[in-house]
Amino acid sequence: MDRPHIEALEVGQEVFEAAKVVKRDDVKAYADASGDQNPLHQDDEFARSVGFPGIIAHGMFSMAHVAKSVKDWAGNPSALRSLAVQFRAVVYMDETLVAKGKVAALDPASGDVTLDVWAEVERDGQRVLTIKNARAVVNLA
Repeated sequence: MDRPHIEALEVGQEVFEAAKVVKRDDVKAYADASGDQNPLHQDDEFARSVGFPGIIAHGMFSMAHVAKSVKDWAGNPSALRSLAVQFRAVVYMDETLVAKGKVAALDPASGDVTLDVWAEVERDGQRVLTIKNARAVVNLA
């Protein structure tokens, strides 16, 4: 993917969509890398005992997918200046987590692009936002 240029962007333009099927091995790898070994993310029996149908992905796992999606769109890992998210729903194994972003503001003088970003899954025929009210600032200078 070519790096985006601020001159080619418009406020309201959707700029990326990135899907990832959430797998148990990925959640385990995230748990090991982050040190978050909470049994909600490791033990189906424990997760069922607190009301879930099985283990759930870490909220930060979902945020990492959003961050990677922004980075991939920007074409440069150092372009991502900030990311703030609000976690809204859990993600279950084998769901497809989709990260999306659209342009909220442009500052051609600095090269900063502010993106509204979110993550969603489809559950029971409904779109469920797992991350919303989120913003990323990317510098394309």
